[in-house]
Amino acid sequence: MKSIVKTLVAALAIGLAGMAAASAEQLKVGFAAEPYPPFTSPDANGNWVGWEVDFKDAICKEAKLDCVVTPVSWDGIIPALTSKKIDMIIGSMSITEERLKTIDFTDKYYNSPPGIIGPKDQKFDATPEGLKGKVLGVQVSTIHQVYVNKYFGANGTEIKEYQTQDEANQDLAAGRIDAVQADSIALDAFLKSEQGACCDLKGTVADDPAILGLGVGIGIRKGETELKEKLNAAIKAIRANGTYDAFSKKYFAFDVYGK
Repeated sequence: MKSIVKTLVAALAIGLAGMAAASAEQLKVGFAAEPYPPFTSPDANGNWVGWEVDFKDAICKEAKLDCVVTPVSWDGIIPALTSKKIDMIIGSMSITEERLKTIDFTDKYYNSPPGIIGPKDQKFDATPEGLKGKVLGVQVSTIHQVYVNKYFGANGTEIKEYQTQDEANQDLAAGRIDAVQADSIALDAFLKSEQGACCDLKGTVADDPAILGLGVGIGIRKGETELKEKLNAAIKAIRANGTYDAFSKKYFAFDVYGK
């Protein structure tokens, strides 16, 4: 009898442990392994901080998910998702038709138009005519790369590609290129830095939803309907209960959610 009871108790313990392990399964949240302030950047202790880190924390708490930060090189982040090295992308990735061929997205969680910056002592517009004959820097594997190749590269602008946004910004500050296109919020953070004091915003580019997308969403694998529903519900909840606005005010003086 005692042996039967012990067996039952042991089986129950194993079952409960299995349930706990399942409920506590970690989801790896991927974003680019590079500084991208104000969204993500490592602090002095190597911990990742920024608006998107706060967003990740709020979303995972609301959805009751155990999430762990997993930095990945930007040009390999979608393959990392599809090969299950990470479970979602929270890395300022725009929802585009091209990306939807490979992965799925949640509802948008912010939106920001692309901008072009350049030296303060150079006057030009953020247009193909304004950039003609100039060298324009852009990060690879981004919507900006696709955009500048279509609208600027074909109209007399030399396009220089970079693995990271930080490298493009450094070359601009050093005078090796004439301009940079990127997300206007990220560029604003650079312009407010000591290094970015060289430059100013020349303007935002003309919209092209087919390339620039419909805002930034959380990237997930196709077919993961349950996770998508949880994340969408969490985005809606933190927008409604004030959590989203509370942490956003630490970084922005405007509504980053956008139109």
